[in-house]
Amino acid sequence: MKIVHIADTHLGLSAFNKIDPETGMNLRERLIYDNFLAAIDRIVCLRPDVLVHAGDLFHQVKPKTRAYTTVLEALRRLDEAGIPFVVIAGNHSMAKTRYTTSPLEVLEYHTADVHAAYRHRYHRVELGDTVFHLIPNMLQVSGYRAAFEEIEPGPGHNVLVTHGLASALKEKRLHTVAEHEIDTTMLSEEFDYIALGHFHGQSQVADNAWYSGSVEFCTYGEIRDAKGGLLVDLAGGSVEHIDLPRTPMHDLGRVACDGRTANEILEGILDLVPEEGIPARSMCQITLDGVRRDTLRALDQRRLNEARSRLLDLKFRILAAEESSPILRERTLVGVDYVLEFERFVENLHLGQKQEEYVKREGADVLRSVIARHREVDDASP
Repeated sequence: MKIVHIADTHLGLSAFNKIDPETGMNLRERLIYDNFLAAIDRIVCLRPDVLVHAGDLFHQVKPKTRAYTTVLEALRRLDEAGIPFVVIAGNHSMAKTRYTTSPLEVLEYHTADVHAAYRHRYHRVELGDTVFHLIPNMLQVSGYRAAFEEIEPGPGHNVLVTHGLASALKEKRLHTVAEHEIDTTMLSEEFDYIALGHFHGQSQVADNAWYSGSVEFCTYGEIRDAKGGLLVDLAGGSVEHIDLPRTPMHDLGRVACDGRTANEILEGILDLVPEEGIPARSMCQITLDGVRRDTLRALDQRRLNEARSRLLDLKFRILAAEESSPILRERTLVGVDYVLEFERFVENLHLGQKQEEYVKREGADVLRSVIARHREVDDASP
């Protein structure tokens, strides 16, 4: 049997405050819908026996109407191709109580061959010679172990599908609601394949266990992650990357700002934003290294907006001049840059650009003042 493994499509995610003139919806949101359906068409062409989605099909528990209709259209295309769809609830689309209806319940009314696990318990699905053991995102961490202990492997191939953060990746927490850690012992060799969701970078965490990663770039923190899906041959044991349609994200480079005027920095920025060669609806990032806040505020916003108009988004990653030295000196905290960690956290909140810059600026000021007081206390200690 051959399966395609995808996850974390986050249908309904919107960002950047740009409107699609044709539909009136958020442009980023619309591109995600369009790319998802294009990805389904690509998967249909591969003719897998099953399509497995390892959680976070939707971005929220109560999906937008367009998110629902997009999935219903995807199911129609899969049904016409005779490809069953196996999906579990992730932390973004998991109802937070046992008495709230899951958005995945609606999918079971479709005429397509849909198998959805969302009821906070283990679900077993047999398709051909393969048993799919489904463990959705649980209300409590203990629920994963209880569900895992219910598993009885079938005589043919066995595939575990679950959603959470493997212990090997615990330093890469996304700090989202109901983010649970998966016990390493659950990544058992008794499964021919383990399809994981939640971590957005395509990654192998055991001989038989993979994160497919998200299809789309959801934050700039993922700019270097591999995106797409995985084609898995259970009989042959092979796992191959599948490139799927997505909105491109580019790192355009770095502008050295120390000692330069606002106009010089602006020219450096514009030199990195070519008028040709980058798709118009791309997300792009430029690092401003050693820029002072007063210089940043002095940049000509009109010319910057002209450059932004050619792209879906242009984000500045700020390395402020006053942040260039290590933040902490204590031996036990060497290398921990709390300001940088805070900025990464804020980037995962999908705020607007002005909001994000404000929260980063004010939060960094508070962190630096706390760190400074900590140093004073430490220096005064005998």
